[in-house]
Amino acid sequence: MTDSPAPSAAAGAPNPLRDPRDRRLPLIAGPSSMVMFGVTGDLARKKLLPAIYDLTHRGLLPPSFGLVGYGRREWSDDDFAEYVKKSVSEHSRTGFDESVFEQLRGGLRFVTGTFDDKAAFERLTEVVGELDRTRGTGGNHAFYLSIPPDAFPQVCGQLAKSGLNTPQDGSWRRVVIEKPFGHDLASARELNDVVEKAFRPEDVFRIDHYLGKETVQNILALRFANQMFEPIWNSGYVDHVQITMAEDIGIGSRAGYYDGIGTARDVIQNHLLQLLALTAMEEPVTFRASDLRAEKEKVLAAVELPEDLAAHTARGQYVGGWQGGEEVRPYLEEDGIPADSTTETFAAMRLDIATRRWAGVPFYLRAGKRLGRRVTEIAVVFKRAPFLPFHSTDTADLGQNAIVIRVQPDEGVTMRFGSKVPGTQMEVRDVTMDFAYGMNFTEESPEAYERLILDMLLGDPPLFPRQKEVELSWKILDPITEFWAENLDPAPYRPGSWGPDTAHDMLARDGRTWRRP
Repeated sequence: MTDSPAPSAAAGAPNPLRDPRDRRLPLIAGPSSMVMFGVTGDLARKKLLPAIYDLTHRGLLPPSFGLVGYGRREWSDDDFAEYVKKSVSEHSRTGFDESVFEQLRGGLRFVTGTFDDKAAFERLTEVVGELDRTRGTGGNHAFYLSIPPDAFPQVCGQLAKSGLNTPQDGSWRRVVIEKPFGHDLASARELNDVVEKAFRPEDVFRIDHYLGKETVQNILALRFANQMFEPIWNSGYVDHVQITMAEDIGIGSRAGYYDGIGTARDVIQNHLLQLLALTAMEEPVTFRASDLRAEKEKVLAAVELPEDLAAHTARGQYVGGWQGGEEVRPYLEEDGIPADSTTETFAAMRLDIATRRWAGVPFYLRAGKRLGRRVTEIAVVFKRAPFLPFHSTDTADLGQNAIVIRVQPDEGVTMRFGSKVPGTQMEVRDVTMDFAYGMNFTEESPEAYERLILDMLLGDPPLFPRQKEVELSWKILDPITEFWAENLDPAPYRPGSWGPDTAHDMLARDGRTWRRP
């Protein structure tokens, strides 16, 4: 006897994050399996396989769940099981438990083949059918493409030819694709055409792991569950918004992917524009996927670029130097990088949103590698009080109020405001009030991939961008990257700094400065 399927979002189930039956536990996935292409890659080994194990450990996958690896290695099912065991032993969040792994192990299968191997896809069809018969997976199968986008046409074509993409008798078939969703608007549309030839649009799940982070979702709770924030979340009170994604490492072994793509396409087009949309969107009618997506799309459609892209955008490339007590190479000397590369490792831009709520409020986005520290945050910076009945010396150390949402690390929220310094005279100085997840909740936050994989198996898509969002994001970024290619070479910046001087000049022209995270 198999578990009955959990109700899907399409059938009207509430968002699992807000299930009134259990405030903490999301819905449990019904009978299903996942076929993973690219299962031997770093993403699968370090993130995807541990996430599936952790979901099993938490009781959120059915005991009959099946996991099929597909790859070129000549592995038996037992070989694959040992690979999965090593992966989860080293990287699982919930800790390795032999009994939990043995439950998962019963559904592990491996198919050897290449992406153009028709016979291998026939074997895959047989394995999927065997899982339906012996594990009771009910014809419900997800295909996770943890592979380069240029391999999508082959894999999707083979899935279609073998009939694996076609559900029967009320079951479902879904495909999961990782970013990048193209490298510009045209390629994003081409990629979408390839995927949607094999799968219906509602069965395509685009993973942006940032949207699975607890703090990203807390943006919605912070804004719409608290009366104290929403009345001032507008141009009447907000001076500007800064969204930062900084890394203190270089490109590592990603030269083959990174060069020619750069920071703007790598993280601003997806992660940062999604954060902008969640920060600036209007309140949705519900948190169902269609309502949430509609509000994000409205924001992205209302984004306007500055007229002077040279003055209100910046790009940089790190040079050699010292960082964290060790000497680091310049980008142009990293392994696999051409000596004449003009790919940026830092990008910044000003965007405006043409809505009544945000008219006149600039949104500053920046991202880069080899910066001062690893941090992702959203800082909503407020206007100064219109009248201060203090002597100017009393408030010399008083800055602007701010609400800072820390996405990573040390997830939480900080509020900055002015307070009197203890003493006999009036002196006002900035202080902070801090909320940290790790100190306020006993539950450990699940990894982003845990939540996203579970939501995909449930058919609940609020945290997955649809094609329209992807296209709107490229429409924002394409004019900037095209301008850079023709007019703006990257400026140098030192490792451990906060980007090139051009980025600081960009804000200085508006009479503002970047926050020091």
